[in-house]
Amino acid sequence: MKTALVTGGSRGIGRAVAIRLAAMGYHVLINFVSNENAARETLEAIGGQGELLRFDVGDPEAVHAAIAEWQAAHPEDYIEVLVNNAGIRRDNLMVFMEKEEWASVIDTNLGSFYHVTKEVLQPMVLHKYGRIVNVASLSGIKGLPGQVNYSAAKGGLIAATKALAQEVARKKVTVNAVAPGFITTDMTDGLDEAALKKDIPAARFGRPEEVAAAVAFLASQDASYITGECISVNGGLYT
Repeated sequence: MKTALVTGGSRGIGRAVAIRLAAMGYHVLINFVSNENAARETLEAIGGQGELLRFDVGDPEAVHAAIAEWQAAHPEDYIEVLVNNAGIRRDNLMVFMEKEEWASVIDTNLGSFYHVTKEVLQPMVLHKYGRIVNVASLSGIKGLPGQVNYSAAKGGLIAATKALAQEVARKKVTVNAVAPGFITTDMTDGLDEAALKKDIPAARFGRPEEVAAAVAFLASQDASYITGECISVNGGLYT
């Protein structure tokens, strides 16, 4: 059984990624933390070709318990594709930013990379095959005002991607990232799309499926000689 884990897989980019990976023949573990109904909708969208895995990516003990329990129940299998997608925003100007707004974003968007990847990396190395794709952001490349915390987390995620890629390349494990720009999801609700798209050369927000296509390629065997890269999916907004 080919298995893929998508964190934050209940909606938005995560749901689109789960659908693409299922189409590639993967049994998809759909991670969620609170919205079980949305997670079940994703499971239905992939024709039941997977299962739900509930844990908070920012809680290392919860991550370990959930993945260890799954692995114990599937001793002949391992998670060969990991998509670190879960993330949150707590936007604020730095001068007004509270400690909790900083810590929660760093823990969920960057700390989760360590918590989840650490749990699945050794089996990938032992099997000498694995794909890790981290969902970063335009904010992690360009930096955006009002998102010092989010930019720090996503920038750190890109740097971690490049470092880990060098550690495990000899074991045929690739580590890459995608950096979406403005994508129509819950994360961009409340943004002035009409005003923002004027600055985007493609003149529109992207779709989750367009990000998922890049993730699916990096998760495929066709991308076996690509590692340590970050692919921007932003309509030409920033290169």
